[in-house]
Amino acid sequence: MIKKHLARCVSLALAGCAGTSLVYGQTAAEDDLLIRVTEGRSVEAARLSEAAVQSEPVERLSSSPSVSLSRMGGRGLDPVIRGQNEERVDVLLDGMRVEGACPSRMDPPTSRLSTALAPVLEVRTDNRTLRWGPIAGGQIVATTAAPEFASGNLTTGHLTLGGSDNGDGKLVNGSAAAGNKNTYIRMAGGHDEADDYEDGDDREVRSSYENTEGRVDAAWTADNGFYTRGMASRQEERDVKFPGRGMDAPKTDTDMYRLEFGAPVANGGWNLMSWQADVDHVMDNFSLREQTAPMKMLTASETRTQGVRLTLDQRAGDRTDWAVGVDYETNDWDAALNNVDKGVVASFMWPGVERDRVGMFLEQFTRIQPDLQLGAGVRYDRVEMEATRADDTYMLRRMDGTMVPMSAAKAYEQVYGTTDTDAADDNFSGFVSSEWRYARNRRLDMVASHSVRSPGVTERYVNKMLAWVGNPGLDTENHNKLEIGLSGHQGNWNWRPAVWVDQVDDYVLRSQDRYTNIDARLLGVEGELGWTNGSWSATSKLASVRGENRDADKPLPRIPPIQFVQTLAWAYQGHTLGAEWELARRQDRIDEESGLDPGTSPGYGVFNLSGTHPVMANLSFTWALDNVFDKTWAPHVSKSDALGQEFFKVNEPGRTVRAALTARW
Repeated sequence: MIKKHLARCVSLALAGCAGTSLVYGQTAAEDDLLIRVTEGRSVEAARLSEAAVQSEPVERLSSSPSVSLSRMGGRGLDPVIRGQNEERVDVLLDGMRVEGACPSRMDPPTSRLSTALAPVLEVRTDNRTLRWGPIAGGQIVATTAAPEFASGNLTTGHLTLGGSDNGDGKLVNGSAAAGNKNTYIRMAGGHDEADDYEDGDDREVRSSYENTEGRVDAAWTADNGFYTRGMASRQEERDVKFPGRGMDAPKTDTDMYRLEFGAPVANGGWNLMSWQADVDHVMDNFSLREQTAPMKMLTASETRTQGVRLTLDQRAGDRTDWAVGVDYETNDWDAALNNVDKGVVASFMWPGVERDRVGMFLEQFTRIQPDLQLGAGVRYDRVEMEATRADDTYMLRRMDGTMVPMSAAKAYEQVYGTTDTDAADDNFSGFVSSEWRYARNRRLDMVASHSVRSPGVTERYVNKMLAWVGNPGLDTENHNKLEIGLSGHQGNWNWRPAVWVDQVDDYVLRSQDRYTNIDARLLGVEGELGWTNGSWSATSKLASVRGENRDADKPLPRIPPIQFVQTLAWAYQGHTLGAEWELARRQDRIDEESGLDPGTSPGYGVFNLSGTHPVMANLSFTWALDNVFDKTWAPHVSKSDALGQEFFKVNEPGRTVRAALTARW
């Protein structure tokens, strides 16, 4: 089985190689080909080891209490940042914005993260830059590091084999690169799979999946600094079960391509990047589960994303940096719910939605004094959306059993009274920021911003047989945010408390599968305290967020409770041991009428252990013991069980042992 999937990974990587536009240039180095042992534990090695014992890459963000992960099945963990989720969380994969192809978010953008190359993940919560668009709730930036070549080496790579006991998980991935830091070509691939796992009460949770990926990337840098980079990848997800939905996903395919150029100019440089991402998704209610619905239903959906971005960064004198840029992005979504038994379309869930967005930004940062830096930026986005198949008809079954012709346009008119399905938004965003080093090793940060978000494709256009209907007439969402943070370090200690408030005009609220604009307010407190003496380290992190529907004077739905994470770690000569304690308070501030909060959620405390040990100089063993005390728990933001309410929510795995061997050269 492993040999079969290794062959599949190689074939996917080769297929990506055929699609890339870069040609690898042979290096001029005359050194003999050598494979050297990597001494010590690099940042890349630590990241690969950590990723090898987690169910999917985005799970690494669970160490931050400001990030909650919503579970709907074995894959597709959907991040919630500071109480804001789905359309309000942007995900950038090496600068590319990739959209999902499932109206029910079985494939959130974070499911596209590479398991083989373990990208660096950064969470942004404030608008310190508008380069990639305004931040409404949060932004997850995934950056794939270039291969690291040891001195004199022309090759580098890794191979990881791993598994887990709960769900019988299996993992194999690897990469191989040839070249040097200026010119290289790299191939990577991987396969991971798991059966249904058991929660802390030994109840089986439908969570099996298979995931295979292949990728090739290359880069070349000239002596004058001009560079070009390219990437092509393919991902295939198969037989993914979702107890949090009435369907499962037997197939999801993703193809991504990126081409990038840049060079130094004057006192800075320019960068031009283009990308394309195609996602095809199939979900149904019969192929992976016992059919309980009266009809076999299948949804076939797809999304196509193309984009280009040009930026110019310059330094003016010794104290000022500025940047300007323009970008263009086009998206196409199409999804049809089909009655398989009758061979007819039951609803156009995404009726041929097209979105064009053009944006431009300008920002500047100036150090007006040695201890004070000020920044400011503005951005304009023109967003146009159109449902090209809104008038296409299908037959809708009424409650009395009769069939009537229906279309998405008729559904929007019947539910909201709107007849115009086109949308055009002019979005102006901006920020001001300051960094004041008011004392030695002390800093006060402040960011005030105004961010405008156009409602997404589902919020405006989803159409599921009148049961779940988007609103083309929604206004843009306006976030007015202020964040203040204090950071510092003294001796072995470091800290950072922060407070923030987000006043949202025309917040898009989903309630009873209908969408309306309301006024809302979110505010929160975060804190981090750390200590280290080189070998031992400890970190305490706390996050609390409160969301209010100001129109109805009640809580916003799906807001996480107070969360706390305590870690203790030891490191010595390549060996590491870590302990993590995740705590969450009971959440009783809910909006049960919305249908998104099925009820209050109990608090929980989960204890995890992990470690990494060098077996040989180029071979390491990583292990993790998750949920040591076999607790039954689920984050408040996870989806409720859609199969007879066997579980209140889709529970997390019970006690799980994970282990992996990673070889690097």
